[in-house]
Amino acid sequence: MELIVSPLSALPVGLARQPALVLSLLSPGTPAPVCPGIAPPCHLVLEFHDIISPQAGLRAVQPADIAAIIAFAQGWDGTAPLLVHCWAGISRSTAAAYIIVCLLGADEHAAAQALRAAAPQATPNARMIALADAQLGCAGRMVGAITAIGRGAEAAQGELFSLAVSTGPAARRIPHSTGRSRHARAAPCPADDSPLNNA
Repeated sequence: MELIVSPLSALPVGLARQPALVLSLLSPGTPAPVCPGIAPPCHLVLEFHDIISPQAGLRAVQPADIAAIIAFAQGWDGTAPLLVHCWAGISRSTAAAYIIVCLLGADEHAAAQALRAAAPQATPNARMIALADAQLGCAGRMVGAITAIGRGAEAAQGELFSLAVSTGPAARRIPHSTGRSRHARAAPCPADDSPLNNA
């Protein structure tokens, strides 16, 4: 199972690997990228800013957004890659990738170390990690593991990378929520701009 993580600028390269699913994490109001060959049900777009605490005029990630990521990833059979991207490929997308790897049963600390080795610039969004830790019942292990790897190398934009994922015996089956985040939208999976707090 291959999990591809990308900044928006490298999305065409990621799409060339023919992913089965695409997860776009964008700031509210940002146009969803067009992903040729990806059917709308296979492209989940979530809208929130890359912030870790509430700020006036901005939307932080909410529990419903994390539940949507988990439910979407549970539909991945692994026969083709899952591609996740945000604008810069540093914070929101790396957090989502880590969440998905942990969902599939990886050891939290080993997964964090693998993320750091694959992406020196990764600085996963701490609010996303904390919300996922609670929803996956990890008792602080996800938060602790990401804290332990520290902040990534300074970079204006990350680089496309991939993680090899195995479904372990500890894979978590979280019941699907009855609803979706009201900031989730299906899209027919032009590049977007770089609005405030996109990372």
